[in-house]
Amino acid sequence: MVDTVLYFEGEPGSPYRLVRAIKNRFGAVNELGVFAMTERGLREVKNPSAIFLSRHGEPVPGSLIMVTREGTRPLLVEVQALVDESPLSNPRRITLGLEQNRLSMLLAVLHRHGGVAMFDQDVYVNVVGGVRIKETAADLPVCLAVLSSFRNRTLPPDLVTFGEVGLAGEIRPVPSGQDRLREAAKHGFTRAVVPKANAPKKGVQGLEIVAVERLAEALDAV
Repeated sequence: MVDTVLYFEGEPGSPYRLVRAIKNRFGAVNELGVFAMTERGLREVKNPSAIFLSRHGEPVPGSLIMVTREGTRPLLVEVQALVDESPLSNPRRITLGLEQNRLSMLLAVLHRHGGVAMFDQDVYVNVVGGVRIKETAADLPVCLAVLSSFRNRTLPPDLVTFGEVGLAGEIRPVPSGQDRLREAAKHGFTRAVVPKANAPKKGVQGLEIVAVERLAEALDAV
């Protein structure tokens, strides 16, 4: 007879902890709390997006900001990818914070609908800060970050993106698109590549929104 089960998550040595409800008899289980461990105990982090964004001195290949959603809270996190020539007959596909099988699927879509073959490359994908992303909104950011590393070309530092990628190469919408865009604009991002169905009719102040329907369009946009 358990009302609520909570888990503390986080990287060893990091002062930040994520509190996630796994079971909650009288409430939702999709909410996330972000706290910092201080000398006086746990303190709430009121702007959690800021702690998951790396501050690179200059743009680097394979790095891209995505807008995910934990419960009712939009969250900006950095997705990093590293693509390197593999000496193995079966190249590695390793993810931290993402589902590994989904990475393999996205690489197949990139090959079929983007004309980018990575069958002889090791591919590593990491979500900064120890966040675990379970939603499909990470598909498009992962594809773009992987391609950025593979081509050794940086992506604009003011760019954010989200969207689900289908097996036919289509870009599908995800829930709460406008909330995600407003969160990105609040943190100073000026350009967003998003599914066409998530593009608001009136736009978002200070944010240039590029709406795409196909993976090829997203690759051309960046």
